[in-house]
Amino acid sequence: MNDQQTLQRTLTSLDGRGYASYKQLTGSYDLGVFRLFVDKVQVDPFAPPSLMRLRLSRAEAGFPAELLADREGRIATGDFLTRAFAAALRGSHKSSPESDAISIGTPGQQVLERTSVLITEEFIEARLAVGLPAAGRKALGRKAARLLTETLPQIAEAALLHGSVDQDALQNHVTLYRDQAALQAELAARRLVSFVADGAVLPRRSGDSDRPLAEAAVQFRSPESLRVSFELPSGRSLTGMGVPEGVSVIVGGGYHGKSTLLRAIERGVYPHISGDGREWVITRDDAVSIRAEDGRAAAGVDISPFISGLPSGTDTRSFSSTNASGSTSQATNLVEAVEAGASALLIDEDTSATNFMIRDERMRELIPAQREPITPFVDRVRPLFTERGVSTVLVAGGSGAFFEVADQVIALQDYTLRDVTEEAHRIAARHAAPAAPEVTAADAPAADATAPGAATPATAPGIFATAAARVPQQDSLRPAKKTKPARGRGRDAIQYGREDVDLAAVAQLVDAAQTEAIAKALDRLAERADGVSDIASMVESLLREVDASGLESLSPHRGHPGHLARPRAHEIHAALNRYRGLKVRD
Repeated sequence: MNDQQTLQRTLTSLDGRGYASYKQLTGSYDLGVFRLFVDKVQVDPFAPPSLMRLRLSRAEAGFPAELLADREGRIATGDFLTRAFAAALRGSHKSSPESDAISIGTPGQQVLERTSVLITEEFIEARLAVGLPAAGRKALGRKAARLLTETLPQIAEAALLHGSVDQDALQNHVTLYRDQAALQAELAARRLVSFVADGAVLPRRSGDSDRPLAEAAVQFRSPESLRVSFELPSGRSLTGMGVPEGVSVIVGGGYHGKSTLLRAIERGVYPHISGDGREWVITRDDAVSIRAEDGRAAAGVDISPFISGLPSGTDTRSFSSTNASGSTSQATNLVEAVEAGASALLIDEDTSATNFMIRDERMRELIPAQREPITPFVDRVRPLFTERGVSTVLVAGGSGAFFEVADQVIALQDYTLRDVTEEAHRIAARHAAPAAPEVTAADAPAADATAPGAATPATAPGIFATAAARVPQQDSLRPAKKTKPARGRGRDAIQYGREDVDLAAVAQLVDAAQTEAIAKALDRLAERADGVSDIASMVESLLREVDASGLESLSPHRGHPGHLARPRAHEIHAALNRYRGLKVRD
C-alpha cells in the first residue's frame, strides 16, 4: 500500500526529471488522518492544474450529525469548509509559498451547491486543483514532496476538522442557510415574488464588485403597505417588503436606487453569506432576468405574441436567427424563460429594447397597429400574468406607460421607498385614451384581461396559448467537428466544439464554476438528444439525475469531477438556446 513515505521517496526521485514523470503519482496515499487521491496528473506544466482529492472519515472530522442531517445542512457545511480551506491556503502563504499552487475554488457572496467539498455518510472529501512545481519543463520533485506531504495535510487539519474551525461561525452559517431556504420555499404560498428585509444593504462597492458598500449605505425600509413578516425555523422573525405576484413597477429619478433594488432581487434567487447586506433579499428561485441581446442566435422560438407580420414574411411562430435584433432578442429571451418555467420576469428599461417595451400614443397615431409588427410588452404584460401566471417586476425611469397595467408602483427617492400605486393609477386615468363609442351587448368584446387584477374569461382566446414544445434535431447537438468535451471559459462563455456560446447577457450566472457545470450539462444533453424529447423535458430529466446522484454526476470523469457549482435550470436552457448550432424540428 502506498503511504506518506512512498510518496516522499517517489517525488524526491523525480526531482530534475521531465515534467511528464509526475504521471507516476496517479493513485492513492495514506497521509495519516487523510487519504490523498491523485486522479489526473498533467504532463505539461502550462496545462491546467492536476486534480487531487483529500479524504477523511466523518468520525475523524468530528462534525455534529445535526449539521449534516439534511441537504441544506450538507450544502451549507460544504460551502463553509470550502471557504475555510481557501482561507487556510491564503494564511499559509508566508510560511509555505508553494501553497499558492493549490486551489479549492473561489466562492463569492452566494452560497451554492458545489463539488469542492463532498460530504457523505462515511467521509468528507476536499477536491483540489494542484499545480505541481516545475522549472521550465522539469519537475521540482523535492518541492512537490513538501507541498503534498507537509503543507497540504497542515492546511487540511486547519480547515476540515471540526475542532479546528470556528464552530460558532459554522453553526450560524448552517442556520442562516436553512432559514433562507425555508423563507424562499414559503414565497409561492404567500403569493410573493421576492422579499427584501428591513435593514438590508443593497448597494455594492462598485459596478464590478459584488461586495456590499462599506460606508454611507442607506438601509432598506419597506413601505407600510407592502410590509410582511416571516417566522423562520431558527425562531428568528423578519419584517420587510413583500413583492406581490402580478405586475410591479419600480420608478424614480436617476441614481436613486431603482436598478440597485432590481439587481438585488435578481441575485436573491441565491442565498448570500452573513454580512453581505443582501442575505435577507430572497427571491423565488425561478425568477428570470430578461434583457435585449443584439446578435444572439434563436432556434424555432414562438415570439408571435410580441412580433408578427414581419415585412420579410418570416414566420415568428417558429423564429430562427443567427443575429437577432434588440426587439426580437428580448422577445426570444422572454419566451424561452417562460418555456423554462419562470414564474416571474425581472426587467430594467435600461437594458431593454425601447420598441419592444412601449409605443406611445403619438407613434401609434403615426404608425397604425396594422402596420407595426411589434406588439409592445406593455400590451402583453397583463395577459402574461392572467393567462400564464407569470409576474413581472419592472424598472421604469423614463415612461409612465406601465402605470395603467401595474398592480403596484413603488417609487424610490434617495434610496427610500414609497408606495405610489394610487397616485400612478390616477395619473394613468387622466391620460387614458377617450372611451370607445357604446356598443350593444351582441357586439361587446370579451372582458378586458389587461386590467389590473383581471382574470382571463373562460371563452377568451389565449394570447399566450401554450407554444409547441421545441425538439432539438439530434445531430445539431453533436457536430462532427466537436472532438473534445465542452468547457467553460470564465463566467461568460462556453466552448462547444468550434463554437463559443456567449453567456455575457445571462445576468443571473454568478460563478465560473456554474458555467463549467453548464458546459458539462450541454454534453449530457447531447447524449440525451433523440429527436423526440423536447428541450424542457431533457433539462428536467438531467436535473432529476443531479438531484439523485449529486452534482458530480454531470462530469464524465471518475474521482475528481472538476470544480463545479450548481446552475439553475434557466441558465442551462439559456446556454443551450444560445448555441448557434442548435436546430429544432419543424
